[in-house]
Amino acid sequence: MAGNQNYTIVEYFGGDDGYRCGYCKNEKGNFSQGMWSHTMTVQDYQDLIDRGWRRSGKYVYKPIMKKTCCPQYTIRCHALKFQPSKSHKKILKKINKFISKGELPKGQEDGEPMDSVCEEAAPQEPSKVCQSEVTGAAITDIQHEVAECPTITEVHKEVADAKPTGSQTSPKDPVSVPDGRTAATAPKPGMGADPSRPPCRKAKDLRKERRLQKEHTRQQGDGVSPTNPTPTQNNQPKTLEEFICDSLPDSPSHHLEVRLVPVNFEDPQFAASYQQSVALYTRYQMAIHGDDPSECSESEFRRFLCDSPLEAEYSPDGPEVGYGSFHQQYWLDGRIVAVGVIDILPNCVSSVYLYYHPDFASLSLGSYSALREIAFTRQLQKQSPKLCYYYLGFYIHSCPKMRYKGQYRPSDLLCPETYVWVLIERCVPQLDNSRYARLNQDPDAGDTRALKDVGRALVLYKRTVMPYAAYSRKRKGSNDETEVQQYASLVGQDCAERILLYRS
Repeated sequence: MAGNQNYTIVEYFGGDDGYRCGYCKNEKGNFSQGMWSHTMTVQDYQDLIDRGWRRSGKYVYKPIMKKTCCPQYTIRCHALKFQPSKSHKKILKKINKFISKGELPKGQEDGEPMDSVCEEAAPQEPSKVCQSEVTGAAITDIQHEVAECPTITEVHKEVADAKPTGSQTSPKDPVSVPDGRTAATAPKPGMGADPSRPPCRKAKDLRKERRLQKEHTRQQGDGVSPTNPTPTQNNQPKTLEEFICDSLPDSPSHHLEVRLVPVNFEDPQFAASYQQSVALYTRYQMAIHGDDPSECSESEFRRFLCDSPLEAEYSPDGPEVGYGSFHQQYWLDGRIVAVGVIDILPNCVSSVYLYYHPDFASLSLGSYSALREIAFTRQLQKQSPKLCYYYLGFYIHSCPKMRYKGQYRPSDLLCPETYVWVLIERCVPQLDNSRYARLNQDPDAGDTRALKDVGRALVLYKRTVMPYAAYSRKRKGSNDETEVQQYASLVGQDCAERILLYRS
């Protein structure tokens, strides 16, 4: 990746005080370690989230798992192996029916998530951050005192549009009923089914037959001999992309477009849609989370969902859109109705937040956006093979409303002690018995990236990069070794040797 002039620079703040939990509402039960990130490479953030860290704006925090009231386990979905469940298919069909016919379901379905992350669960940001000495500083590198220096990452940006979604629905199709059968006219008493009418068939079978007939007609018109699909093709389950991209009727009631926009005020699409996005966020926070207007102002929106420490980066073997922070905007008939905030990292798409227009709550946009983001991850993987996971943030088993994240399978939870991934099916029995659990069941396994030498941790002191051993010699009598040791233990040896820890 690009050169070693690109650094991650953080200030560590520890985490001794408890704060309000957004899940169980305990006023002082939530505990986490935190650091302010002035700038961060995508590879460093990838490595940090693989050790249980997560960002809220520029503040990066890690729950103290054995102490916090609601332990939060990092969860990732294997995007390439994902198959939509029955409930996921219902949601996709509901969206397609709305686009096709304009029918908005009534009420919010039980168990549907409202958003990707509960903002209340994130800790309060520090009030004292040393911006002047870090931002824009010319950094002198004296890393020659360290045996080897890491390289960091590359740069680039681009905007990508997704195709409109929907499905084909014919008014002549039999009406679906909850158990999946088709509704038919009741037979006359004592007569049984009307023998003059053809037997009832499922709507999906009729639609499939019509599609085959249209394909047969088209091939004949093109002079191509039609071929019958093999039994293997017929038995293949419908993919997520096929559910999303079902064809629309010629004149659908609505038009839905998904646009990927980099979080960059110099980007024309981001700048042009900014005020509309702010207004949508404010409306969502007030209606769904009950926020006071002062709690969801433009400055809060910018801090929480626009300020990102991630530097936009490009790599020859990376996705065409590049790495960094993006807003995935859902445009319905020319206006934004939902925005998914995501980070594109070397190994994953990481979901940050979702906000949407409250009038469309019944469309289950929380689940729909997650399904779209999984499909988007699969799309990016075709360009960058190692980018194959979708991170859903934290899984909180002790909070029933947050268990929905475990429905996107196959998925793994991160062991809070060894930092290896464990299939969620193996984790659930442990979490049913205890809020906190060491998920890795190998008693001999340990943290392979555990801190071994704090002296090799890099610090930024007076605009100069140096290993902590050199810094401690310069600052004789310094009493911060315990703090630096704690920080380096949390980020791991590899990250400690790359990330610059600011020292005043």
